[in-house]
Amino acid sequence: MTQYLLSVWHEDGYPEPSTDEMQQIFKDVDAVNAELMSTGAWVFGGGLHPKESATVVTATPGGDVVTTDGPFAEAKEQIGGFWVIEATDLDAALAWASKAAVACRGPVEVRPFQEEPEA
Repeated sequence: MTQYLLSVWHEDGYPEPSTDEMQQIFKDVDAVNAELMSTGAWVFGGGLHPKESATVVTATPGGDVVTTDGPFAEAKEQIGGFWVIEATDLDAALAWASKAAVACRGPVEVRPFQEEPEA
């Protein structure tokens, strides 16, 4: 089976959900998580703190390491959470992403992991 990253994206300036809607989102995501686990597709997942909590660590060509506050990309969309799943193929991963998008109320990007080269 192939592993896929399902990443949840949030748009800056998008209205924050109400407390009640946020609680429903948590319940809906918990249901997707439970289904992923019960089918054996679950590998790992989690939500992330807001982009303001990010720190970027960069190695310079001279070997120095520099840290800066904030996300690496200056974009209006930022990753808000993710799942790593195992699926038989892209269609199966897209089916899980559809459930995740409904639960999270936002877009979910699907990417396969690179396979390890044979030794």
